[in-house]
Amino acid sequence: MSGWPLVAAATVAQRHPAIIAVAVLYFVGVAVIATWATRRTHSAADYFAAGKGVGIVTLAVAAMASTLSGFAFIGGPGLVYSVGIGAVFIVLSAAVTNTMGAWVLAKRLRLLRETRGLFTIPDAIGARFSSPAAQGLAAVAMLVAIVGYMATNFLALGLVIDALFNTGLAAGVWIAMLVTLSYTLTGGMLAGVYTDLFEGVVKTVASVTVFWFVLRTGGGMTGISRAIMAVDARFLGPWGTMTAQSALSLFFVFGLGSLGQPHVLHKFYMLRDPRRLKWYPLIMSVVMTMTLLLFVGVGLAVRALVAQGRLAPLARPDDATAAFVLGFTPSVVAGLVFAGVIAAGMSTVNAFMNIGAAALTHDLPIAFGRRVHDELRWGRRWTLVLSVIAAAVAQWSGTLVAFLGIFGFGLFAATLVPSLAIGLNWKGATREGAIASIATGLTLTLVIETLVYARVLSLPGGVSTSGLSLVLSVLVFFGVSWLTRARAAGQLAADVAMVMDV
Repeated sequence: MSGWPLVAAATVAQRHPAIIAVAVLYFVGVAVIATWATRRTHSAADYFAAGKGVGIVTLAVAAMASTLSGFAFIGGPGLVYSVGIGAVFIVLSAAVTNTMGAWVLAKRLRLLRETRGLFTIPDAIGARFSSPAAQGLAAVAMLVAIVGYMATNFLALGLVIDALFNTGLAAGVWIAMLVTLSYTLTGGMLAGVYTDLFEGVVKTVASVTVFWFVLRTGGGMTGISRAIMAVDARFLGPWGTMTAQSALSLFFVFGLGSLGQPHVLHKFYMLRDPRRLKWYPLIMSVVMTMTLLLFVGVGLAVRALVAQGRLAPLARPDDATAAFVLGFTPSVVAGLVFAGVIAAGMSTVNAFMNIGAAALTHDLPIAFGRRVHDELRWGRRWTLVLSVIAAAVAQWSGTLVAFLGIFGFGLFAATLVPSLAIGLNWKGATREGAIASIATGLTLTLVIETLVYARVLSLPGGVSTSGLSLVLSVLVFFGVSWLTRARAAGQLAADVAMVMDV
C-alpha cells in the first residue's frame, strides 16, 4: 500500500466533519465485529483459519479486500494518471487468476485441511513434499516479506489517521497498529475475515460512488476521452505511455504471481463447503470489477481535469485520489474513500499478522521438530511481537520502509508459486525441486531488488525483478525436479495424491 501524501490535505479534511464522522463509524463497525468474533474463537484452528465456517460470498469479498489493499485506491489511480491505459494490465489478469485460483489451488487446499488438519500455506508445502525443511524455508521467506508489507501499511494508515485527527504521523502509526492488533489478537482470523467482508463492502461502495462522480465531473467517458486525446492520444492507446513489453510483463507477474500470495490463499482453508467454489471466480470478479472502478476512473478523470485546466498538475501521482475526492465530491463521499483506504490497509495488515504469527508458532517449530503445545496462546503472543516490530520499522526512514515493501509481492510469487501452485498439480515435482526453488526465489528477489534499488544494476526495459525471479524460480523447480525425478513417487503421500486427483 503506497503512503498517501495527505499532510497537505489534512487541514482541508478537518474542515469537513462528515469525513471524520464516517471514519469514526468505520472504527465502531470494526469494534463490533471484533467483539462478536472474540466470543467464537476457542482454538488455534479458529484463530488461524476461522474454523472452516465461512461461506463462499464472504470468502470471495474477504479475498478481494486482501488482494487489492490500498493500491486500488491510491497507487493504482496514480499509476493510471502517470502512464495511461497500460496500468490496467495489472488488474486485467484478475479474472484469469480468480479462475486459476479456484481450479488449481482452492479445492486442494481445502481438502488438505480436511484430510491433514492443515491451516497454514507452508503446511501445504510440507505435506505435499513430506518435508519439514521445505515448510520451514517457505515460512522464513514469508516472514521476510510480511514485516515489510506490514510496515508500509502501518505508515500509510498513520498518514491517513494523522490527516483525519491531527495526531502526528508517529502517533498515527501506533494507533493504526493498536486498532488492527486489537481485533486480530482477540478474534484472530475469524475477526479478520468478517472485518475483511465489512471492509470489502466499504471499498466497493466507495468505489462505485466515486465513479459516478467521475462520470458526472468529466462529462462521461466520452468527455474524459476527448479531453485527454486533445493533449496526449498515446495515453489512451492499448499500452498507454508504456511499452508493450512492460504492460505484458505486468499482466504476467500479477497474473501468475497472485497464485503465491499467502494472505489470499490462506482464506481457502476457511470455506465451509468446497462445492461452492464453482461460484468463486464469478463473485470475486464482479466485486473486484466494482472496486476497481475508482482505480481506473479517478486516474483518467484527473488526467482529463488537468488537460482542461480545471486542476493543477499533480506534484505526485499518488495525490490523484485525494485531489479528486476533496475537490469534486461531497464530504461524505470523501469520508467513504478515507474509510476505504483505512479498510484496505487494515484488511491487508490483519491477514499478514495472522499468517506471520502462524509461521512463527506452527511452521518454524515443525521445521525444527519441536511442536508448540498451546498454539493459540503463542499465536497471540507472536501477533503482538510482529505488530510492534512492524510499527517500529514504520518509524524509520520512509525510503527504507518503501524498500521493504517493494519486493513483497515478488518474493511471495517467486517462493510460493512453483512449490505450491505447480507442486499441488504436478506429481513429478520433488522435495529437492521445492527447496531449491524457494531458496532461489528468496535469494534472487532480495539480491536483485537490492541492487536495482541501489542503482547498481539496471534491468532491460519491461523486465521487472519480480518477473525475472519468478521465471528463474520456476525453471529451477522444473530442472531440479527432473534431475531428482526418481524420488518423486516416494515423496508423495497417498492422501495427498488422492487430493491431487480430485
